[in-house]
Amino acid sequence: MNIKKSTFLSRCQLDRIVTLILAVMIVVTGLVAWQPQASAVLAQGDAVTDPQAILRYALPIENDSVRKLQKSLEEISNKLRAKRWKNISRNITDASFVLSARRQQLLATIPDERKSQAEELIDQLAQGTTELQEIVAAKDREATYLKRAELLNLVTDLEELMVVGFPYEVPAEYSDLPQLLGRATVAMETNKGDLTVVVDGYSAPVNGGNFVDLVKRGFYDGLEFNRAEDFYILQAGDPPGEANGFIDPKTNEYRAIPMEVLVKGDDLPVYGETLEELGRYLDQPVIPFNSYGAMALARPGDDPNGGSSQFFFFKFDTEVTPPGYNLMDGRYSVFGYLTEGKEVLEELTAGDKIISAKVIKGIENLKEPD
Repeated sequence: MNIKKSTFLSRCQLDRIVTLILAVMIVVTGLVAWQPQASAVLAQGDAVTDPQAILRYALPIENDSVRKLQKSLEEISNKLRAKRWKNISRNITDASFVLSARRQQLLATIPDERKSQAEELIDQLAQGTTELQEIVAAKDREATYLKRAELLNLVTDLEELMVVGFPYEVPAEYSDLPQLLGRATVAMETNKGDLTVVVDGYSAPVNGGNFVDLVKRGFYDGLEFNRAEDFYILQAGDPPGEANGFIDPKTNEYRAIPMEVLVKGDDLPVYGETLEELGRYLDQPVIPFNSYGAMALARPGDDPNGGSSQFFFFKFDTEVTPPGYNLMDGRYSVFGYLTEGKEVLEELTAGDKIISAKVIKGIENLKEPD
């Protein structure tokens, strides 16, 4: 399989008078192996575009109270842009109510051995919401934004305490591949700055495990970004030589990674076929292409199961590729998100280099093949 240069033709339509919504269709022609094909349609509803929020919702937990707490704090961001201070104050009141009146419900899904830690987090959140209310009363936008982010980090810590074990069994046919049974954080140094990504094994254990395993091996160290398409993608992971992916030194064979998409409401991911091929056009993945810096496995255009080491960052832009039922979803396997370094990713292009990539958290969640 050779990687060939493709011709991209992009068209953007803007109809602000009639729809008041940006409508863009990216028309891609001449695509061959290894080229993600993209078409974007109108956003459907209020799509979540914050990578941290998507990752919180992707945690395999069932606790309505913590989700209400999370939502109350997350909604502040949009209202802050419009300086809707009264509405923000109501959100904080809602969050405070959950932390006080629903404390026991928050603790209900926490294992006993973690309850003391959870109680400390709830106390910190309660104190923090009181401080946030005072900041909002002073109408300090920057301080409000920073305090909100601090509180949401505590919510993430609380939700992670609710996770018990791994939610499903990965099919036995993939037991010869690395699996990420949880999450891992990867720090990536490039020639233009640093990136931090979170890999979500709860939604993509095989794709996530493959990436974390290759990072652990040092596979990406020194590799260039080999493809860039303006606002669309930035791709890396093509090794020197004729191989298009990782050649396992134990078997001397190409490591092929399957299509893997966990759909909301499903018990385990879909493997081997795209959602389009299955006729599941409107089904939404748990971790979609909604956020700038979504990470996905690159693959041959005609083989959903032919990916290996090459991955791409989706350079999502709300003015060009609206969130919602983006037709990239279900066609490629998203396995993580950029969480720090957006300004660096914006500057990176083909020819830039990954100096090093290291797993800085969660390596214990990597399960090596039997």
